[in-house]
Amino acid sequence: MIWVKNKAVSLSSITLFALLSVLTSCKKKSNEPPQSSAKLHFKFRFDSTQVRLDNFGNPVGVASGNAAQNPAFNKMSAHYVEFAPNRYTQLGQGYIAYHAPETNAGGSTAIEFNKCRPVGNNEVFLSIPFKDIPKGTYQYLRVSLAYQNYDVKFKFGTNLYKGTVASFIGYNTYIQQYKVKDSTITINGNRLQGYWAFETFYNVIQGQAPNTTVVNPIASTSPIPPGSCVVTAAFAVPFTVTGNETSDKTIIVSLSTNKSFEWREVNFDNIWEPAIGENVVDMGIRGMVLEVQ
Repeated sequence: MIWVKNKAVSLSSITLFALLSVLTSCKKKSNEPPQSSAKLHFKFRFDSTQVRLDNFGNPVGVASGNAAQNPAFNKMSAHYVEFAPNRYTQLGQGYIAYHAPETNAGGSTAIEFNKCRPVGNNEVFLSIPFKDIPKGTYQYLRVSLAYQNYDVKFKFGTNLYKGTVASFIGYNTYIQQYKVKDSTITINGNRLQGYWAFETFYNVIQGQAPNTTVVNPIASTSPIPPGSCVVTAAFAVPFTVTGNETSDKTIIVSLSTNKSFEWREVNFDNIWEPAIGENVVDMGIRGMVLEVQ
């Protein structure tokens, strides 16, 4: 019954059924389960105890006539992350999880440095929802590194000091301005892979390293373009995405900094002396190991 002007009025069973149908139809029905909010996080780790590798993933020492040291890392940034199903997956044909902004402001296509986000040791540099990753099994991860900032020891006169290096190891970078440690350098142009600046207590110098080691153990089946910094590593256990992930996971991208800062010796004392012409010859990362947590 309902009340109309203080009078009780009976509803027929048909009218009542119609009313209930209207009310229940307002509720949205869905047979699809709610999507998980689980995410996959990526963290950098800088490890000077990891094996020192060459471009093809083979253990290697410091070249004759050169010397090297383990830099103390402050920051690193990446501009490209890709999952590769197998060793025959060509660059760009896997799942591209991240591709940083690029620009033609400097003339040719380049990484837009001022939109990069450098992070420190054990800090997250990328997070992506699991639901965005295609289901499948991935044997390799590719990470293209763009910028690194670290402290190194050097000799000036008879004394030892510490200075800071800002190093651009991406294929090409458009830089408006950047800070090494305390000093800000304005460029407003492109710089090719290997450009660096070194800040000490008395000055800032800039240079161009002739080589940048880029480790790719599957170069014979899946090469990378010359001048890029796409570091490749295999998962210890192939990484599988089922589409049913309900909790977050983290991939630790552990980078070998084992004697990654290398120069040509003049004094042959294993101490970098830029003032006497000991020129930097390589500042590439010396390997990558993946750990899934």
